[in-house]
Amino acid sequence: MEKKQITPINYDNPVIDIKDLYKSFGDMHILRGVDLALFQGENLVVLGRSGTGKSVLIKIISGLLSKDSGKVIVLGEDMGNLSKRELTALRLRVGFSFQNSALYDSMTVRENLEFPLIRNKRYLSRAEIDYEVQEVLSAVGLMQAIDQMPSELSGGQRKRIGIARTLILKPEIMLYDEPTAGLDPITCTEINGLINEVQQQYKTSSIIITHDLTCAREVGDRIVMLLDGKFEQQGRFEDIFDKPKDPRVQAFYDYNFVD
Repeated sequence: MEKKQITPINYDNPVIDIKDLYKSFGDMHILRGVDLALFQGENLVVLGRSGTGKSVLIKIISGLLSKDSGKVIVLGEDMGNLSKRELTALRLRVGFSFQNSALYDSMTVRENLEFPLIRNKRYLSRAEIDYEVQEVLSAVGLMQAIDQMPSELSGGQRKRIGIARTLILKPEIMLYDEPTAGLDPITCTEINGLINEVQQQYKTSSIIITHDLTCAREVGDRIVMLLDGKFEQQGRFEDIFDKPKDPRVQAFYDYNFVD
């Protein structure tokens, strides 16, 4: 099934531009000269097997890890030249949806969603906070869970609330780290649909890190394959997988097995 694109992608406006990015941990060379652009309005999927550096890439983009060398430009800002204060300001414009949802177990859903607003937008009134919480809960289809604890939610519901907490600050860029990991097939389809809905409703540009080919096929406007620390292939899903020329790509397809 080809992903339907409603919001046009502006290929003249890269919101993330990465050139010759390297990152190692000791003798482990994870990223080996990566070039990557994310364009305004685009859902870009980064595919690769576990341990290939996908999560390292988005942690560098969000400023959670430092690069060894190369250029990382995010929303026009050079990540290598930002002060701590400037980095904090930029992070408010880049939402990071963690693999484990990163909810506070001691807080209700309402409190989890209020937390980033109270911390970063202290000028908001109680009524405005309530409105923002209800808006994002409605967007992810979980208004009924507002007073529940995270422990009372299913895995898929926790993912949705994690995405809602990221959306509440209205970021321009969304970074999704393995959004369908550990979920059953039906819930995976729901999360994939939500990622597409977020793109349309919030006009986000997104990088989706995954090793799930079904996720890639359903949400990706463009797919890039991370192989041995470099992006070896990119294009639409069918461009890469209909007749793979690289045996590593065929092996990855066979490993995942998409019907």
